[in-house]
Amino acid sequence: MFILLNGQFVSEEQAVVPVTDRSFLYGDGVFETIPVYNGKPFRWAQHLERLARGADFLKIRLAFAPKELRVLAGELIERNQMPNAVLRLTLSRGVGDRGYSPRGADSPVVVMTVHARTPVDPQNPPFWRLVTSSFKLPASDPMSSFKTNNRLLQVVARAEAEAADADDALLLNTNGEVAESSSANLFWIYRDTVYTTPTGRGALPGITRAVVLELCQALDLPTNKRVIKPESLRKSEGMFLSLSSMGIVPVGALDGESVPSSTIVEKILTTFHEVVQRETGP
Repeated sequence: MFILLNGQFVSEEQAVVPVTDRSFLYGDGVFETIPVYNGKPFRWAQHLERLARGADFLKIRLAFAPKELRVLAGELIERNQMPNAVLRLTLSRGVGDRGYSPRGADSPVVVMTVHARTPVDPQNPPFWRLVTSSFKLPASDPMSSFKTNNRLLQVVARAEAEAADADDALLLNTNGEVAESSSANLFWIYRDTVYTTPTGRGALPGITRAVVLELCQALDLPTNKRVIKPESLRKSEGMFLSLSSMGIVPVGALDGESVPSSTIVEKILTTFHEVVQRETGP
């Protein structure tokens, strides 16, 4: 596998960063997970915009222009012969002085990798089982707007879910409100309206989430961003997740209880697939 390390294509064995890199030590950086369809990154501009906002918030210099990164991403995809993949773009503050202070860290590191991805068949999608996690997201955290390199809470929540034989964890915030899953934004259906949780209360402003809201508008499906408690979520008439690595994934069960299937979810899943093909197809 070829890796892009600071603008250079190297083998996986050659792609190394110092043990004193601040992303390794403290999770000091941001990243994006970008789906690749038909050899083309989907919604590249939106992912790069969020990465740039995160870098600006953390005061990390992004040494490559978005257009330059796009060219490099295309070459990386081609070199690895992965037209359908997940592209991971990681930005680290790099090496600096010992301790939390970012002083001296003036050589950021950019790493880009591609990984195999199994596309979701809109005619036969998986139905994920969720369990509510015992771990809570902060209800008010400005860094929840970005994908920082420290995702430890998501790691332990996912491990907890897998130990319970579930596919993902439903995360509440410290106010006891539903936020998202460990890897995705959450949507639910109630009385023919498509609901999702608001950002700024623990949920990431996901790129795929934004696509779903766009296509709902095109389909004349009413949407609502709503704060919801777990007990109210159980009254939903359908549920699905949106995540860059897979797109749309219906939810089949929550905490061992079946979630109703929904024709609205099916329509959104099919339309999302059509949007992807329209934007990335030959």
